[in-house]
Amino acid sequence: MNAKLTFLGTGASLGVPVIGCECPVCLSTNSKNKRTRSSALIEGLNKTLLIDCGPDFRMQALNQSLKKIDGLILTHAHFDHIGGLDDLRALRLQNAKSLPTLLSKETGDNLKQCFHYMFEEKNNMFTSKLDFQWINNKYGKCNFINIPITYLTFKQTYMNVNGFVFGNLAFITDVKYYEEDIFDYLQGIDILIVSALRFTSSPMHLSVEEAIDFSKKTSAKQVWLIHISHDLDHEKTNALLPSNIQIAYDGLQISFHL
Repeated sequence: MNAKLTFLGTGASLGVPVIGCECPVCLSTNSKNKRTRSSALIEGLNKTLLIDCGPDFRMQALNQSLKKIDGLILTHAHFDHIGGLDDLRALRLQNAKSLPTLLSKETGDNLKQCFHYMFEEKNNMFTSKLDFQWINNKYGKCNFINIPITYLTFKQTYMNVNGFVFGNLAFITDVKYYEEDIFDYLQGIDILIVSALRFTSSPMHLSVEEAIDFSKKTSAKQVWLIHISHDLDHEKTNALLPSNIQIAYDGLQISFHL
């Protein structure tokens, strides 16, 4: 089944441009150097699936003329991946149903702290309403809103993060520490989306070189880098990368098979 992924956002936690910064990338007029916080939209099997919902979600949704979401997947509970959950209220006002949401128990517990009012009965009519479907194991398969998904677990410092495989595409963001058996689940994919903050090392993210090394242990033929900081200029960085590895940009759409 043919499907489409739209990169709603490709930036790191501060976005690009960074507030107050006057570096060449932040001052760039190239639209591909304007990066909202990382998020993606999958359309296939007559479903629309949102991956993460960061603080830029409202503008991302308006830019894409988004009118409905059938399901939400959350990779983890850092603010740049959940900060826009309150804006899902607008879609609930049009559709009274709660939104199926795939996430780990750890992520769910964090949401209940950050967005406690969403889970209070007295506010139920006025907030985003999420219907949790739990990821219970480190690795596994599930059927979420009739979409077959393989899920993976790795770490970003102290926090567990989930990655996902949809057909021949894998979505891996905010990865830093992982066990080698993760690659058992990344064979048979053709497309890898993986985070790569900058060229220099980071305590919380893979560098560009580390992301390239990670990709070589998978079967991916095409690799898109996301969660990009203002250290990386789009055109200059892509010119240095192998032809099958490129920086994604906000609004980019790619096809894959579910």
